[in-house]
Amino acid sequence: MVSKYCIPHLTKAENPHILMLSPPLDMEAKWFEHSTAYTMAKFGMSMCVLGLSAELKSAGVAVNALWPRTTIATAAVGNLLGGDAMMRASRTPEIMGDAAYVIFTKPSREFTGQFCIDDKLLYASGVRDFDRYRVDAAVPLASDFFVPDDDVPPPGVTVMPLR
Repeated sequence: MVSKYCIPHLTKAENPHILMLSPPLDMEAKWFEHSTAYTMAKFGMSMCVLGLSAELKSAGVAVNALWPRTTIATAAVGNLLGGDAMMRASRTPEIMGDAAYVIFTKPSREFTGQFCIDDKLLYASGVRDFDRYRVDAAVPLASDFFVPDDDVPPPGVTVMPLR
């Protein structure tokens, strides 16, 4: 709905972007078996990225997705996924903000329909120090949901696999 009402304004912008916080489409049963409704909601947003990026490409409006490789230290992670222990195994929200900035500064007519993982995108743009995003460097990073098994982290980044 937000996109629907923003599109007329975006088509008049110099470098228009829509960014969804949604995962790459990785249709593996393991994502659905414990949380079907949540997975459907997240993948539904990802399908909107596919559809809107194709629909709006000729108008020059970029539509992309961004997803974190690791858990992010937010209230949801702290309250729902494991409290302080999970927070310490997370990255700070700044990594997502920095990755979003990289996307928003790309030419909209050239960068659309992409499913970006935060650290992989930042690495491609020249970032090499990912420790600055860690809540606690002494604790191994926890993988987020929906990151495909074959998506390799940047050099020097190690993530605990989901259990």
